[in-house]
Amino acid sequence: MEESSEGRNRGTPLACAACKLLRRRCMQDCLFAPYFPASEPHKFTNVHKVFGASNVNKMLQDLPEDQRANTVSSLVYEANARVRDPVNGCVGEITALQSQLADKIAEVERLQVLLEAEKSNRSPSS
Repeated sequence: MEESSEGRNRGTPLACAACKLLRRRCMQDCLFAPYFPASEPHKFTNVHKVFGASNVNKMLQDLPEDQRANTVSSLVYEANARVRDPVNGCVGEITALQSQLADKIAEVERLQVLLEAEKSNRSPSS
């Protein structure tokens, strides 16, 4: 991220990942540059595939500057999830995690029952 903004400030033509993929000149006021540095091209590739550069551009323009970084982070997460699982996207990941959580809760409950049984077996008879 520093590299691309420093490069543009010094006049060195170092395009951000978005401008590089879109094959356009990266201007000093490029909306994508702070969020899609040249050193991380994979971030923009999936976002562009899933949402389209124009839609992302409109979205970022409509947001206050302090919300853009979180929005881009969310878009990158959702785009990567959609590329991994085109049908379910991040909902598939959430469902899998909920299933794992339910399994772990059931395992903890089973172990608590075993622990209580072991405690009652070890307690001295009155």
